[in-house]
Amino acid sequence: MPDDDAETLGAGAAGNRPRPTLALAPREDAFSEPSGPLLTTGDMARLGGSTLRTVRFYEEAGLLKVARHEGGHRLFHETELHKLRLASDLREAGLSLSEIKSLFELKNRCASAEEASALLADHLASRIDAMQEKIALLRRLREELASTVAVIQECGSCDDQRTFPARCCDCEVLARPDLPRAVRLLWST
Repeated sequence: MPDDDAETLGAGAAGNRPRPTLALAPREDAFSEPSGPLLTTGDMARLGGSTLRTVRFYEEAGLLKVARHEGGHRLFHETELHKLRLASDLREAGLSLSEIKSLFELKNRCASAEEASALLADHLASRIDAMQEKIALLRRLREELASTVAVIQECGSCDDQRTFPARCCDCEVLARPDLPRAVRLLWST
């Protein structure tokens, strides 16, 4: 059985699990360069906090370079593990596969270091701006939802079950002027 299929890993967000450090012995090299330990698809998934399916998907998309060893085993250099981790983080941040691939290929598409540097810096700065906007939105939403939870917990202790849910809109808790939008939309109707 090839190393690829020797292990099945559970799915999960790459950014939510700690990533183990690389501690593998070098293998027979199927690559000419660079040197160092070679990793199977299972190694990549486990060490990258990913899944076998994700590793194969990125390989098929041309994002990860792979060599085949005897018996058809896929082998990756440690550099590819770092690419997998970054690609997974960028996907979690909302970038598409084509955007990620474009980032990885940008330097090689440019005629000079100056051009590559300027293009990459501009692109990353624009992504940072978009992330800052998303962070601000998530903070506002977190505060609104936390306030909503506090109000809804009050409603959970309502002892007037005869009026639930038809008369909730007449309740003094829901008549507050500072009632979060989410309460009005999710509970008052």
